[in-house]
Amino acid sequence: MVHVYNCHPFASQRIVPAEQEPGLVCCGGGALFVVSAGGCRIEAYSLRDREEEGGCPLICRFSSVGSVLSIRHSTVGDYLVTIEEKNKATYLRAYTNWRYQAVEKTRVGVRLLGHLLRGSSFRGAPKEQMEIIEIPLFEPPLCMACCSVTGDLLVGCAKSLVVFSLKRQTLSERFSVLDFERVLILHIQGWSPSQVAFCAGYVALQTELEVLVVKLTPRQKSSQDNTAEQHSLLPEDIMTETSLDEDAEMKKDGFSPLLEQEDFFLFPKHQEMLGTEAQECGISLVLEWTGMEAESRGDMSVVYILFRRFAPDFFEGCSVEETHLHSLQLHPMFTGQQEEAGEVGEPTCMFVFFSLPNTGYMYSLKNAVELVSTYQYPEKTHQAVLSDQFLYIITRNALQCFTVRCSAVAARLDDPYIDTTMKACPPSSMEVCALRIQLFIGLKVLCHDGNHIVLLTAADVDSKEDMERSARKNTSRKISISKPTESTDSGHGWNLYVITSVSTLQLYREIVEYSRRYEQSSPSSQSCVHLLSEGHLLLRTALLLQRGDPDPEPADGRAQLQRAFQESCAHLGDCFSRFEKRDYHLALPYYKMSGLTVTDVIQRNVSVSSSSSGYGRGFLFFLKHSIYEDNMEELSKDMADKVLEIFGVAEPAQLPHVVSSPSMLKADPDGAIALLRQLEAPGAPSITLSLCIASLALRDGDLHTYSQQMDRHAEMLQVYGFIEEPKLLLHGRGKDVMPTTLARHLRDTHAGLLVAAVVALHENSRIRLEAADLFFQELCKDGVEVESSPQLLVDFWEALLVASSHESTIQELLFRLTSVYIDRITCRDRSGVKALKTAEDLVNSCSHYGMLYPWVSILTPVQFNISRDHQEDLHKLQALLCGPTLEVSSVVPLLEQLSDSDAAGLSVHVLCAARLGQHHSSIDRLLDRCPRAIISYANHELQNDKLPLWWQKLFPEVCDRMRRTGIDNAVLLSALKGSGRCKPLDAQTQQPELMLFSLTETLLVAARELNPLEFLELLPDDGTAHFFLPHLLECCQ
Repeated sequence: MVHVYNCHPFASQRIVPAEQEPGLVCCGGGALFVVSAGGCRIEAYSLRDREEEGGCPLICRFSSVGSVLSIRHSTVGDYLVTIEEKNKATYLRAYTNWRYQAVEKTRVGVRLLGHLLRGSSFRGAPKEQMEIIEIPLFEPPLCMACCSVTGDLLVGCAKSLVVFSLKRQTLSERFSVLDFERVLILHIQGWSPSQVAFCAGYVALQTELEVLVVKLTPRQKSSQDNTAEQHSLLPEDIMTETSLDEDAEMKKDGFSPLLEQEDFFLFPKHQEMLGTEAQECGISLVLEWTGMEAESRGDMSVVYILFRRFAPDFFEGCSVEETHLHSLQLHPMFTGQQEEAGEVGEPTCMFVFFSLPNTGYMYSLKNAVELVSTYQYPEKTHQAVLSDQFLYIITRNALQCFTVRCSAVAARLDDPYIDTTMKACPPSSMEVCALRIQLFIGLKVLCHDGNHIVLLTAADVDSKEDMERSARKNTSRKISISKPTESTDSGHGWNLYVITSVSTLQLYREIVEYSRRYEQSSPSSQSCVHLLSEGHLLLRTALLLQRGDPDPEPADGRAQLQRAFQESCAHLGDCFSRFEKRDYHLALPYYKMSGLTVTDVIQRNVSVSSSSSGYGRGFLFFLKHSIYEDNMEELSKDMADKVLEIFGVAEPAQLPHVVSSPSMLKADPDGAIALLRQLEAPGAPSITLSLCIASLALRDGDLHTYSQQMDRHAEMLQVYGFIEEPKLLLHGRGKDVMPTTLARHLRDTHAGLLVAAVVALHENSRIRLEAADLFFQELCKDGVEVESSPQLLVDFWEALLVASSHESTIQELLFRLTSVYIDRITCRDRSGVKALKTAEDLVNSCSHYGMLYPWVSILTPVQFNISRDHQEDLHKLQALLCGPTLEVSSVVPLLEQLSDSDAAGLSVHVLCAARLGQHHSSIDRLLDRCPRAIISYANHELQNDKLPLWWQKLFPEVCDRMRRTGIDNAVLLSALKGSGRCKPLDAQTQQPELMLFSLTETLLVAARELNPLEFLELLPDDGTAHFFLPHLLECCQ
């Protein structure tokens, strides 16, 4: 369905002062090119100059070599290309530097493609002259197209497509000329195009009832492919083209020779193939590289994008002969995003348009290939032109302007936030509309350049009768049509018009005014939203094009567009917020894009709503989501009370969440409590409701009501209430996290409940770890602790370590806790704040804390010469190092600040070394610093594959230290008992006895594990036989 309105997209109309009747017309680069009816003279008129005077001044005129059959202009390179006929032969020619013909008697150079004139005529000062370049072809040209991005040329022939690359050849320091190079030939098997389009690597082909779109893309070529093709000029497919032509034609038409009958003509059926399915269309394209830069470009492949086949429809008002495609066009759209990505030549979007007499089709080709819009024309069309903002079509007696959805597609590719709660855009599938139907007499040709539309009219004898019949027909369809424009010159029956379109802002304001008529007559009319959406897309298109325009408008012009865009967002937000529409949720993103504050939006909606009619679903949706956002502005007291009143009437169940919002801090606590008490149900009270009332009472200073509400539920149930509404404890302000009054009160009275609640919030993904850190740091900022990790934060980390099951979180917490423990042991400057959990509690409740190794307890016994708080921190650190989870290598750099001069530091250093397998250094440290713990260390650590260290490392070190300390054989013998063992160790054991005990225990292990010969080799030469003999006998047994 196509909506029809009566807007005015056309601003002015001028008549081109052509002397002879035009035969062909094209435009581009701000110029209009008119080929006279004879076909041998080309006139160029300016479209941009002297618009206020109402004229189109002549730029220049020049003669063509032959009779022009087709003409195109390329903005890139500013050249003309023509298909000409002379002496019954068809030629392809390019006209460069044509603007030099504005000077009388200017020279004209004629040359072949690639043959530059380097003779005496170019010596000395450069000559300004137009050049005509002859472009030779193997086949007569049928159609052609210029790439609007690169200026390259595509020529369609009966069996091939030829691509010519535009080049600028430098002849001297001050002089360069344009030239072309034939770089690629696409051989088509069994298909002859009637029209082609070419843009940014996309190639579109059209016959009477079929359209094919492909893309030329580079691919990596394997070494096998290079070897196979290095001796062949053409791929193997081309060599058998003649034999394949007939089969390809049969496959494409959908029948085989066995089914062919002379008495029947079979029509092809409707067919649409998108993406990879288009490869099955039966049309074969084979590439042949011919350019000098083929190797540098690399191998190319053809990617099939779209295939569409139509069958004649007799009931559409056209005969079979009249049913054929026309106006094939590839249309790129730039948004400026490609410049940021470094891809200046790559458009953001690519569209293809083609049309039947009664229906037009526009497809989007980038990313997903999809049909964007279908245009149903009121009558048979002759020609159509697609632009960024409009689709223009001409019928026999009318110029029609339709809206397009290019910006809707481009916006979604350009901005990932479209179609979220942040941003919105009218859908690309929204029905199109006709903004204007302007009558003319005998329309023949339509072309477009910028904001100019060029029309060629030629009235037939019966044109007035046809015009009146068309007017009566359209009036019966209730289509508003302006008066026809009559020819101002009665001496001839043709005219060439240049129509200038109005500015985007002017057309937008007219559309908004137009929409108000629908709003007044029918407030819930869909036409009002449709018109506002059309205006929104017009402004969005203008803003997107300015981003991609190398010569953008002044800053004030863009500022006006931006203000109008925000205004359109506000209008759309109003529509979706007030009316009961299916897409009411779009009120949220449109209001966000409008730049209006929440207060502004509330005032706009409250003024048109009442308690009797209620508030729109979209407004409530916007208000609810805005209130819940952390970065929303704080409302005034009156506005906050108004929000409470709105939710008290519309959605009372949301009141607990509303009163907890940081934007509602100025709301009246008594009024909020009164509304909340209305929600209290008899029997089991709501946990969240009780917490909200308690929070409001605490804010109001009513401690009695606060205590009463908090005592209604156990602490564990209160944790569930905080999970349901986290804003009872914390408010987000950008990157900051602010504790609430309730959180500060719990810090002083129920710290355990506060920590448990924040742990539950983290485990239920209601708060991130970094935000929780900021919360506790801000909460303890005004306390007695000045360190960066206050005790309450450490309590949170310890509690979270008990509850968390995420490996990344566990390792992060282990590192933080280790760092805090080491820092506290090093500084020994505690504030005296008691931790919620002792080391023993953590060992019993958390698997990441392990029982202390026996030798660690010997190093640092319970009765130790440090304070109780530091004893707890040391115990927790040792338990972490004795646990199974901590990656010791990650905390080794932290040990640099911890000295091993005392027993506490020594225990930590030896623990880390033992966990890392550094037993040699650990044995040395313990023998030097605490030999009392060496046997306990060896019994715990030197097991399994580390067992040989008993006699390889420990035994030699003990013997060496005994020699150095002066313990001789007499001491050994006097210390022995009948069994050969030393006395047990106690607190009063001296150094000689410690060493003897270590030596004896080491010998017992060696005797048990070694054979007699190995044991004998182990014994020292200066040892006493009576001391070692019992161990040798035990080894032999």
